[in-house]
Amino acid sequence: MIDPIALLALVLLGLGLLPLGDGWFARPGELGGGLVPLAAAIWCARWRPGGLVAGLIVAAAVAIGALAPLRLVAAVGAVGPQALGFWAYLVGLAFLAWRAMAILAASASPSKPVNRLLALLVPLLFGAWLITVWQVLVVGFGVPRVLLPAPSAIAAVMAGSSATLAADFHQTIIRAVIPGWLIGCGVGFVIALLVDRVPFLARGLLPLGNFVSAIPIVGIAPIMVMWFGFDWHSKAAVVVIMTVFPMLVNTLAGLAASGAMERDLMRSYAASYSQTMLRLRLPSALPFIFNALKINSTLAMIGAIVAEFFGTPIVGMGFRISTEVGRMNIDLVWGTIVVAALTGSLFYGLLALLERAVTFWHPSYRT
Repeated sequence: MIDPIALLALVLLGLGLLPLGDGWFARPGELGGGLVPLAAAIWCARWRPGGLVAGLIVAAAVAIGALAPLRLVAAVGAVGPQALGFWAYLVGLAFLAWRAMAILAASASPSKPVNRLLALLVPLLFGAWLITVWQVLVVGFGVPRVLLPAPSAIAAVMAGSSATLAADFHQTIIRAVIPGWLIGCGVGFVIALLVDRVPFLARGLLPLGNFVSAIPIVGIAPIMVMWFGFDWHSKAAVVVIMTVFPMLVNTLAGLAASGAMERDLMRSYAASYSQTMLRLRLPSALPFIFNALKINSTLAMIGAIVAEFFGTPIVGMGFRISTEVGRMNIDLVWGTIVVAALTGSLFYGLLALLERAVTFWHPSYRT
């Protein structure tokens, strides 16, 4: 049976490699690289290969085929919408990348550590393909850099401004996000334990926490700057306010998640409140607590960066974004955004790995 996705990739790649005039991009120097994904598309369309090795071969063919459009836009610049073959080739390559990711995703087994590691190839291939398409589209259509710079321009300005980005990272992440996240999550956890132990506190603290969490950042940040000054203390205070309530709510939900039969069993053993809490209710609440930690990791980044728009020393990610936008230095703005996005993703990923190590017994991790 013929694979329709691979067949569509084959047709579009073939159209892109036809030397039919100036509107078609096939050249003798680029035909070699273009024929590799064409052969992979024929293989996928006719024989529908499967397995990890087949997925790696198709992914390698996509990587080789992507060199041709990248080289062309680097040498020529804006090719424009009239280069029909060029864009047909790019769309065909996108369908072949789809086929490669589908093969890799189907072949990876979560029960094997090696395959779990190789499963990272799917998001890596997807991310690399998005960056390639971004580069080709921006340069190929001649998009002004003030609207959207190419990834190559962003990488160049990041390399040239590494000292500035490092100072901003230290000011925002190390001095504001991490302390605020730790304090906010810790306070929310302690309040949840108090509310669970003293039930009447739930009637007063939960509505108050809901009220505070509903206040927009643009309303909290100027007040915190007036209270704690222009340095990192005010940004950490904003992060604390933003992270307390999610931890409070999730911890309370987790403490209530243990089953009635388990609680009756602990009572039959004459277990005290603290023994039941430590041996039953807190372990049952760990998935909820980690959900709050992961949610707060992104909220902390957003809160600290936005708070820096309302008063900060001449350093910080929010300060850099607001300043460079005014100077129309959009490349550095995107460089700061990339650093923030990578940091947030790494923060979230480390918490997810820690969650998997601590809550390995949870049904969601059973194979």
